[in-house]
Amino acid sequence: MPVDFSDNKPIYRQIVDFSVGRILTGEWVPGNRIPSVRELAVELAVNTHTVLKAFEFLQTESIIQPKRGMGFYLAEDALEKVNSLRRRDFFETTLPALKAEMELLGISPEEVAHFLTHGE
Repeated sequence: MPVDFSDNKPIYRQIVDFSVGRILTGEWVPGNRIPSVRELAVELAVNTHTVLKAFEFLQTESIIQPKRGMGFYLAEDALEKVNSLRRRDFFETTLPALKAEMELLGISPEEVAHFLTHGE
């Protein structure tokens, strides 16, 4: 089924996020073959080059591995790699955006800590 892609992030990164979701839910199992570039492109209704770019990113992060003539396989430690990738993204992207929004709204780190601790 096609995915509704947003404009706030490149499509290949949204395909990376989609793939990460499959890994986190256990739909893609470490050590097993994942859908081919063509299969995923059809499933998501996107260009194969876009999926290939996402797979190249996942391969660079050692989350997937190519096996010559057999396709791509999920690395045995893919879950740990995904968590590391998400943490890095949080500290490089999410947290700076949150900090900027807090500064814009005049919200102090203490207020956030209180909210996280007490829920109020």
